[in-house]
Amino acid sequence: MGTVGINFGSPTGGTGFNVSSTVSQIVDNLKLIESPWKTELSAAQSQDAAISALGSLLSSLSSNVQGFTDFQGVLAGKQGSSSDNNVLTLTSASNAAIAGTHSIVVNSLAATSSGYLNSITNAADTLSGSLSIQVGSGTAQTITIDSTNNTLAKLSAAINSGSYGVTASVLTDTNGSRLSLVSSTSGTAGNLTVSSSVTDITTSTALAYNTAAVGANANLTVDGVNISSASNTVSSVIPGITFQLLAPSPVTGGTAEQIQVQVLNNNSAVVTAMGQFVSNYNNVVSAINAQETNSSSGTPAPLFGTPTLNLLQEQLFGAINSTNTQGNIKTLTQLGISVNNNGTLTLDSSALNSELNSDYSGVVSFFQNAGSWGTSFSTTLSNLGNTSVTGSLSLALKSNASIEKSLNQNITNEDRLISTQQVNLTLELTRANEILQSIPTNLNGVSELYSAVTGYRAPRF
Repeated sequence: MGTVGINFGSPTGGTGFNVSSTVSQIVDNLKLIESPWKTELSAAQSQDAAISALGSLLSSLSSNVQGFTDFQGVLAGKQGSSSDNNVLTLTSASNAAIAGTHSIVVNSLAATSSGYLNSITNAADTLSGSLSIQVGSGTAQTITIDSTNNTLAKLSAAINSGSYGVTASVLTDTNGSRLSLVSSTSGTAGNLTVSSSVTDITTSTALAYNTAAVGANANLTVDGVNISSASNTVSSVIPGITFQLLAPSPVTGGTAEQIQVQVLNNNSAVVTAMGQFVSNYNNVVSAINAQETNSSSGTPAPLFGTPTLNLLQEQLFGAINSTNTQGNIKTLTQLGISVNNNGTLTLDSSALNSELNSDYSGVVSFFQNAGSWGTSFSTTLSNLGNTSVTGSLSLALKSNASIEKSLNQNITNEDRLISTQQVNLTLELTRANEILQSIPTNLNGVSELYSAVTGYRAPRF
């Protein structure tokens, strides 16, 4: 601990000394006892930041691995194709789809029932009467025309705001304006039965209903089985596959074209996910490697040489290089992944795609079977990270928190003691300063008394 000197100046000068500055110097000297605690606290907090950063990187890597170990994850994904996109196109292939090829013939498309009322010259003409609408085998509903819906536009709006099972609109061309009705249900089940007693009062013209299209189901054969679909969007025939019918199959020589629908494993998605896995893993390794270095000033990184970093390196590097105990694929090398000298990974996408084409089930087993490399690696990440209370990084943070709590308490206690000492010092030094400042006055008084007694005029201060 350093020393503090007080400059009193001339003892008889009466100037005293700076109490505030002197107390401040003494307090600063007393606080030196806290320096080791604050240094240790700062080091622990720096470790916390490094550990939390590593935990976030491990969490991202763990989420990526779970995409491979999850039975409904990226390895379950499917993609499909059609041999004739002018007739049939695939719109989606879910994880429920099974890889394979299906033959489809589109005999006819589904149609939606529609119709219209006779046209009138002026769309603003006043209407009267009623309109009865029945969809399929449902109950007929009657719309009575009154002052709230007595024009084509108002009648259309009234129908659309109700629950009539149709969509209404006003179509206008050079022949006039007419009310159009389209069933909200495609296929035969949505066929419209409409009865109109609507009259154009302005021209005394009856507006009869005209059928434009009759509802019909699509007809197709899937792998030789006759299929009827109320919609041209077919999603329940082949499990996990949704496709759109666009036109009937072309007929050549009296034979309809068979469309080949192929369902494949989604290799491209797997390659992309594996690339993300490699990137996430390399981020973790780079962060670990950064903790093994010194700054430009020679200061070690926060986790340099700590048991936490050593454990993380040992278990992570051991897990990435482990061998699968089951299946044909034993190591990541067979998936086109190689380990570099600095511990990072490199992915050969072509090699991975080749393995997916030759042994897709083997890749699935490598990640998803009980005791597989994937499940083992996922468990290792969980045991290392800070997402679990028992993870190594979580335990390191907990240990640091206990140390930091103790250090903060020591600093708080010492601050409280120094604060009390500061108050006492200020009072004592203030009194001392007052005494110093009063010395010239006291000496002058003594001098005056001496002169009065002796007649000798002593010097004044």
